[in-house]
Amino acid sequence: MSAAEELLSGAYPAAGLALPHHNGRTEGVDTRTKRIVRQMHGRAGFALLRHRILLQ
Repeated sequence: MSAAEELLSGAYPAAGLALPHHNGRTEGVDTRTKRIVRQMHGRAGFALLRHRILLQ
């Protein structure tokens, strides 16, 4: 059985629907951080990027 077949076999999708845990907040933080990095690409160093991420 391949990895894709194993993922789609039913155990993981069923657990995803049944369990109350989700990664919504983590995904949101990651998306926001990537957006800030794209906006500041080539404009400033790490210190200013870190400052903007921590302030928002």
